[in-house]
Amino acid sequence: MWKWSAIYARIELIKAFDGGHYMKRITLYLVRHGQTFFNRYNRMQGWSDSPLTEKGIADAELAGKQLSKVNFAQAYSSDRSRAMDTAKIILKKSFYLDTPYTITPHFREEFYGYYEGEDSAKAWYMTGASHDAKTFKEIITKYSLDASKDFMKEADPFNDAENAAEYWARVGKGFKQIRSECSDGDNVLMVSHGTTIRSIVGKFGNGQFDVTVSPMNGSITKVVLTDEGVTVQSYNELTL
Repeated sequence: MWKWSAIYARIELIKAFDGGHYMKRITLYLVRHGQTFFNRYNRMQGWSDSPLTEKGIADAELAGKQLSKVNFAQAYSSDRSRAMDTAKIILKKSFYLDTPYTITPHFREEFYGYYEGEDSAKAWYMTGASHDAKTFKEIITKYSLDASKDFMKEADPFNDAENAAEYWARVGKGFKQIRSECSDGDNVLMVSHGTTIRSIVGKFGNGQFDVTVSPMNGSITKVVLTDEGVTVQSYNELTL
């Protein structure tokens, strides 16, 4: 009897915290895709794409091994082939068969416009030099991740790159999709991209994580998604 009383008390506490309404809670496992050839060559890779390297396949297999015992109610990836290939490798390692898998454009990498495929160091120099910041790390340390997006759009001669407002409008649709398609208590896999994962952690991590460090290929970042917002539990881990 005391167990039911404790459970009932916990439900009432949750309701009271959420203004009398039950609050959905979804645990999202964000995995960065395995290494690609553009990663290896240090080139800008947003909406452009390149295949996984041998190391990239190994990155995905390691992530799959770490996540093999997590019972995912739903799996997603961005619509870039590097993310889709990584997701398929991870799901093949799972102890649980037939996990529903959905491809979504909302968790793509940031779009770098004119600078897609460019040498990364050169692209970030051209983006940040007029702001007295010559590297990506300098830009996000001196300003912010969102500023790096705005600066890149300013530097793009075609004005095609995503600024912060455009980027978050897209990612916000992704969070809305997950909230609408998943249920309370679900564990959800999302294979996404380095700057996207870093940006989510930078925005919702309350300064607890060092986002000047890029998430490793195949790394796992855990966030909790509720009706009220996003909470980051861990960032850039190779093990659970």
